[in-house]
Amino acid sequence: MEEPRRSADRDLEQARAAIERGEMSHAADHLAGAIAHAPTLPETHELLSHLAARSGGALELFPLEHNAFVGTVVARAHLLAAAGRPEDGLPLLFAASGHTPGVNWAGVPWVTEPSLGVKVEPGLLARNVMQLCTVIGDPDAEAARSVLRPYLTVVRHAIAAHPEHALLLGAGSALARRVGEPETAVDWAQRGARARPSKLAEIWLGYAYRSAGRIGEALAALRRAVTHDPEDLSVYADIAATLADAGRMEDALSWVERALAKDPSFDCAVHTAHRLRFRADGKLAHLVDLADFAADNPDDTHEHTDLAECCAGTPWLGGVPEAARGTDDPRRRAPSTEQPSTASVERLLRVARPAWPHPPAAYDAALGLVLVTGEQLLALLAHPPGDDEYARRAARVWACLGLLHHDTDEPWMVSTRRRRLVELAVGGTDAVTEAAMFALIAYAWVDPAARTDVAGLITGRLMNLAGPARRNRPPIAWSIAQLALATPDLREETREIAEAVAQTEEARSRPRIPRQRTRKPKRVRRQLLRWLTR
Repeated sequence: MEEPRRSADRDLEQARAAIERGEMSHAADHLAGAIAHAPTLPETHELLSHLAARSGGALELFPLEHNAFVGTVVARAHLLAAAGRPEDGLPLLFAASGHTPGVNWAGVPWVTEPSLGVKVEPGLLARNVMQLCTVIGDPDAEAARSVLRPYLTVVRHAIAAHPEHALLLGAGSALARRVGEPETAVDWAQRGARARPSKLAEIWLGYAYRSAGRIGEALAALRRAVTHDPEDLSVYADIAATLADAGRMEDALSWVERALAKDPSFDCAVHTAHRLRFRADGKLAHLVDLADFAADNPDDTHEHTDLAECCAGTPWLGGVPEAARGTDDPRRRAPSTEQPSTASVERLLRVARPAWPHPPAAYDAALGLVLVTGEQLLALLAHPPGDDEYARRAARVWACLGLLHHDTDEPWMVSTRRRRLVELAVGGTDAVTEAAMFALIAYAWVDPAARTDVAGLITGRLMNLAGPARRNRPPIAWSIAQLALATPDLREETREIAEAVAQTEEARSRPRIPRQRTRKPKRVRRQLLRWLTR
């Protein structure tokens, strides 16, 4: 918070000096910068008023050009409000919030004046609210919700002036549930559905009921939406998701199947189907199929988060798990004696994070490491940056992911990248081992042709380090088992072994797993468990 204020103060100082010199354009530029850094700072608005008084309103100093700076747009909104045209300034604030959600662009007194709700055209306000809701999604944090409340106040005043405007009532309901006012959302959605029954009104009502925990009424509203338009398969997906959240998985899957029967390639139905199937039986194949579908259909109707939601908090699918008993073990010949350069370390740290949405996203995020030579990536693997073991393990993972983006013109089976990673994966029992194994697994997620090969490699490592014949497992046995569980096309009997190893090792050492998701346990053969617990 201190740095934006300091930046705003510097801009204000330069703006004052420019006004004194009569350089109004320069002053406007610095004021736009100050607003961008601290949009509700009183000193900024006072100086903006002073500039307007010296420049005949100053609107021409803040033009709406193509790709206009957000500070310029917001400054113009405030000047329009000061000139008695707040209804013209409000859409500019909506545009700023759509550009940079989470910033308090609307936290100024003129936005919450009751008179604005009377002046603004209700249809335009509704469309602005709908566009904003599409951009912001469903914010969880209170800070993200608080910056939206001034807009809700505008809607409240506008609804008081236009109590039967169905579109405004529905859009207002969508905004109300996003800022944590479910009862208001229900009230407005009910009124909108009564004023003008439609598919959209029933969808808004269904979402409002769902946010209020009134699941039965939510399902009834969404089913009425289907009767308005039986071909809108996105509503089928919404019904399925609502049923699944209510614990009615069989009914949920039946709605998904109905949608897929109408259009097997409809993106919302496909994403929902794979997510719910995974929730139902825990089989990784559903997530791999979903990743393949997303890769083959990059131009979906909107961004989907189903794969990321399923992978979140799961070891290796969603990030580097904390070690069971420590894996930063130096028992191997170092991959490189070379020290990484400062530039290589900086480039690695730009992407190296302990968590990722899913394995294909991790692979994609490592693309920038193609600018780091293979030798330097090996140096980073041998001498990873980081203040603790966990940070160094994450850095090693990203160094191995970077190796995947080198020599990509070579066929996988005879490629330098495969040879390097296999050598690293089998050359010890430490953090380098698991990093190389994850890189191989990530590549199997993005290249179906490599899956059989990678599954065989991972199976070999699992059986060698933690299989039934192994009496004393190394410290990374639990991590190796979790890596196997993240591997596409692993044979079912191998997956059962991996699950048993993970269960017994976790019970033995109680590793901490960041955001560990509760997995549905699978049945493991008793004989197998006896082998593994000898």
